[in-house]
Amino acid sequence: MQQTIIAGGCFWCTEAVFRDVIGVSEVESGYIGGTNANPTYKEVCTGRTGHAEGIRVTFDPAVISLGDIYDVFLGTHDPTQLNRQGGDVGTQYRSAIFPLSAQQGAEAKAAIDRWNTDNGKTAVTTVEGLEGDEQTAPWYPAEGYHQEYWDGEGQRNPYCLAVIPPKIMKLRKSFQKYVKS
Repeated sequence: MQQTIIAGGCFWCTEAVFRDVIGVSEVESGYIGGTNANPTYKEVCTGRTGHAEGIRVTFDPAVISLGDIYDVFLGTHDPTQLNRQGGDVGTQYRSAIFPLSAQQGAEAKAAIDRWNTDNGKTAVTTVEGLEGDEQTAPWYPAEGYHQEYWDGEGQRNPYCLAVIPPKIMKLRKSFQKYVKS
């Protein structure tokens, strides 16, 4: 199993997409890329801690490659929006990849280049938190009520009902071969 950390706006939305991807065994919502140790959701939402809402994806590379994980990530949110996704505005909603090794960093940059070429646009997705071959941005799991949010409370949350189904439909349409049956 391997892990990678990605941030593409609201972690509830990104988590919901990746729970539907083959080879993914775990998705954990959390915070990364900021200055405060052990930040809370309330602190991160202010935009003053520097953290992004992200997800840590655990996957089987024999089933889905890291490059494919990054392609699904870039293809199921809008990587051209700087510090926002739809109505969510602030650096905590930035599009970013937090590689856990130099090899993941190279894969992340290659995926962004592929997305730019394939779409004729420029992604503002950043590759953050890596110095040499070492991840320097600590990961902080989000509070328990944020985990598997779409599967529970999210199904009753008007925001989630408006934002998540279109992302899941995009996954199913554009990345059909990576969708769990």
